[in-house]
Amino acid sequence: MNRKLTYAGIAAMLLLVISGCGDKPTAAPADASGPDSTSVSSGAEGNNAGNDTPAPTATPAATSTPEPTATVTPAATEAPAVPEKQSLKIKTYYTDLQQTDLVPAEVSITFKDAKEKYTEAFKSLQKSDKADQIPLWNKIELKSLEFSNGQIVLDIHKPDEAQLGAGGESLAISALSQMFFQFDEVKNIDVLVDGEQVESLMGHVDLVHPITRENNGL
Repeated sequence: MNRKLTYAGIAAMLLLVISGCGDKPTAAPADASGPDSTSVSSGAEGNNAGNDTPAPTATPAATSTPEPTATVTPAATEAPAVPEKQSLKIKTYYTDLQQTDLVPAEVSITFKDAKEKYTEAFKSLQKSDKADQIPLWNKIELKSLEFSNGQIVLDIHKPDEAQLGAGGESLAISALSQMFFQFDEVKNIDVLVDGEQVESLMGHVDLVHPITRENNGL
């Protein structure tokens, strides 16, 4: 009888234990967004981060460089044509060894314009290649020469050694006049000494201002 009670008590205790175990709440299922899920996700992202190349940054559109403006080079200005030298044979005048008369001679001059023509013509009175043809103006310095409206204006300097006697002075003026008046365009000649009109070139013969063809007998 006692054994039966003992077995019955044990069985009752087992039932209580089993019953208690059946009422114990079961563990809630793991949340998909729980720590483990987060760890896995983070790990995956970490792996992907290691493998993915960084997205290229947007490159600003290249600004077009303006084409250089063409430089317009002005057309080269043609230099004025230099007049060609002309050659002309003229008559010039010297005197003889005794200074008694004029001795004509033919010479050649070269020039590029009217002013140079008359300047070169005057120079022909200052030199001679022949011993019996004595230049009357060789010691006279020509300071300037101008030609305008048919008139030649000479400005000369006469040093003391250029002084001639009365006969030589008269021949010098005649030589100058005849030489220049061979040019049809020359109507008169005015001779200045150091920029001034003087009464006489060398103190013996009157110097007319201006010398014309008429008062020179030409």
